[in-house]
Amino acid sequence: MTLEEKINACIKESMLARDQKRLAALRAVKSEILLLKTKEAGHVITPQEEIAVLQRLVKQRKESASMYKEQNREDLCEEETFQQQVIEEFLPKQLSEDEIKTQLQAIISETGASSMKDMGKVMKVAQEKFAGSADNKLVSTIVKRLLG
Repeated sequence: MTLEEKINACIKESMLARDQKRLAALRAVKSEILLLKTKEAGHVITPQEEIAVLQRLVKQRKESASMYKEQNREDLCEEETFQQQVIEEFLPKQLSEDEIKTQLQAIISETGASSMKDMGKVMKVAQEKFAGSADNKLVSTIVKRLLG
């Protein structure tokens, strides 16, 4: 089942349950997927593109929520946080810091990286391996620690 099919099924469930908050979040995801599909004629969306779209939407929701929190708009902050949680349901399970560190150590030994000069090689392999299951900022921080 593709992401689009999963989203459509969840939209139907939310409509039947009359869950307007969840429905709004799901429709936002569907909208982004449709925009991605119609960007080029005959374009087939890859799972990596789907994950990238979901990650971007989650990041937008996090940024909006923090902005609303700073402005003491708890109602809007809660809405953004709720939408973020709904979108995260469709992302792969996020790895813990320890799991990332263990896998990065293996990548470093595979690539023969020994200093910060080799960080680019390690990050390239890591991004392919962790696609959607780890935050690149966290991966970068851990790589710096391991190579530094």
